[in-house]
Amino acid sequence: MDRRKFLKAGAIAGVGATVGTGEVIARDVKNKAAAVLEKKDDRKARIGFIGVGLRGRNHLAVLLRRDDIEIPAICDIDPDAISASQKMIREFGFPEAAVYTGSEKAFEEMLERDDLDGVIIATPWLWHTRMAVAAMKAGKYAGIEVSAANTIEECWDLVNTYEETGVPCMILENVCYRRDVMAVLNMVRENIFGEMVHLECGYQHDLREVKFNNGSQAYGGGVEFGDNAFSEAKWRTLHSVHRNGDLYPTHGIGPVAVYTDINRGNRFVSLTSTASKGRGLHDFVVDRGGRDHPNASVDFKLGDVITTVIRTQNEESIIVSHDTNLPRPYSLGFRVQGTNGLWMDINRSLYIQGVSPAHRWEDAAPYLEKYDHPLWKKYAEKATGSGHGGMDFFVDHAFVESVKRGVDTPLDAYDAAAWSAISPLSEASISAGNAPQDFPDFTRGMWMKRKPVFALGDEY
Repeated sequence: MDRRKFLKAGAIAGVGATVGTGEVIARDVKNKAAAVLEKKDDRKARIGFIGVGLRGRNHLAVLLRRDDIEIPAICDIDPDAISASQKMIREFGFPEAAVYTGSEKAFEEMLERDDLDGVIIATPWLWHTRMAVAAMKAGKYAGIEVSAANTIEECWDLVNTYEETGVPCMILENVCYRRDVMAVLNMVRENIFGEMVHLECGYQHDLREVKFNNGSQAYGGGVEFGDNAFSEAKWRTLHSVHRNGDLYPTHGIGPVAVYTDINRGNRFVSLTSTASKGRGLHDFVVDRGGRDHPNASVDFKLGDVITTVIRTQNEESIIVSHDTNLPRPYSLGFRVQGTNGLWMDINRSLYIQGVSPAHRWEDAAPYLEKYDHPLWKKYAEKATGSGHGGMDFFVDHAFVESVKRGVDTPLDAYDAAAWSAISPLSEASISAGNAPQDFPDFTRGMWMKRKPVFALGDEY
């Protein structure tokens, strides 16, 4: 199966761009949202789960620590995942959830329930868009794990369904809530670095042991993937076989998009992408399983390092890196540079003109403490132990509070589309010899009037 057939087999057809001015669309969305959300009252947020594997249960653990939620139903095709989730639910003193399983389409039946306000979707990537679209059409808030879409058509599906239904869709990008990332957001908004000029980010994470059974010798010597594998190795590695592009951009681009007001006064205009040779996965198979292992002959399409350069409407340059198949320590590689200085997370340092010693890095820690975001000051204790250094608490908190209050989510369908579009556009650029690719304007011009909202409301 080639890349096109691989994606087509797991993607629904896009409905394309609808016709209408930004003003008409904004008015229609507001009116439809009001009709849906006015039905809310002061009851607890009733959240269902589509996908309760390892990542889904991370979210479930966060929500079960709250006293303002109910979990009416869960859905998964894996009986072990269902069993583990029900055990968690019982241990936290909640009644067991209704179970939907036995079919890949079981989620559709779950969405027919009238006792769900929203759903958290944590399934393999190829299901994210279709499940979020179905949730919105059923009148349920959609909390969608990353990346939100695999194709440009799917990106439009998210936007068009949101505009047609008025039901919110939140991309659950937890790195936007990382403590140092939010402190730097404060600094950006207070103009500490001056006008934004250049930013860097990425997903630089050695995932070889995730792509092959988490490296466990209990599963085929640690180099199996596909149907006989465990957890993410069942499906994630197949993307590396069939695709060559930045497959996982949102952990890096999410915070950078917030720093540069993407979709809210600014937008991505175009990108170019370059792929290195791909050696890492093959070498890993040979090292763990030997040259005679069947997977040693697999042709992995994904380059080991994908480098994407984005140009924005406001003339910032952004470099996004994808590096998951080679030995390396974890890093998202943030660099936030303006006319008055910069911050880099790789060396945990910054430089501010007129403040820092001339031409010398400063330790960023005192600045990050000084500009600690009010949300972290308010909720740090509650976030302790919630996963990914507390980030999971904040992203789930924002989703639940949006549902309870009947308001739009701080990260929305337009963000989900613009950030996720990097994947198919990078694939197209690489396939065309690194040719520039234009970003669709998913807001249809509304980016010029929309205002920043992320981490500004007291409810978040």
